Amino acid sequence: MKHIFKKGNNPKRPTLLLLHGTGGTEQDLLALAEQIDPEANVLSVRGNVLENGMPRFFKRLAEGVFDEEDLLFRTEELNHFLDEAAAKYEFDRHAITAVGYSNGANIAASLLFHYKDALSAAILHHPMVPRRGISLPDLTGKQVLITAGTNDPICPSQESEDLHQLLQEAGADVRIHWENYGHQLTYSEVEAAKAWYKN
Repeated sequence: MKHIFKKGNNPKRPTLLLLHGTGGTEQDLLALAEQIDPEANVLSVRGNVLENGMPRFFKRLAEGVFDEEDLLFRTEELNHFLDEAAAKYEFDRHAITAVGYSNGANIAASLLFHYKDALSAAILHHPMVPRRGISLPDLTGKQVLITAGTNDPICPSQESEDLHQLLQEAGADVRIHWENYGHQLTYSEVEAAKAWYKN
């Protein structure tokens, strides 16, 4: 997978896994990582799927309708890539914090839904529920922050509330931060993510 790896200067910090939104690239969230933890390793990945020339992490059938078969395949692909990257760049595979926005947040949530040990924590900006009607692994000890917009036309607030509940029922420690905005990633969300991460 096309990616950027930046070695941090504090080996006690987790590796930040950056996952962009539709049409983004591995460059998009680098400034966000710098805000959240300037000392951490950064692994920023570009999605392997193109939709009308725009990179994504998995296919969709329509706005808000995921291609579940492709979602499963791409989630496995990303999880395998994390195994390889941890070996190649010599970082702790069990200390990865995902920072995802929109489509990137959805693939991060899918990692949590399907692979118990894929992530140690996740910051999900404007995520949806990746799959419904499945049993989640035991996520006890996983820390998750969801940020969402009350007026988000792409990700209805109910999606964020449902995701919050499903992750919580699986044992994760989940917090949700609301903004009175749409789908854009706001400065106050970044500030909320920074504050949450420091705690």
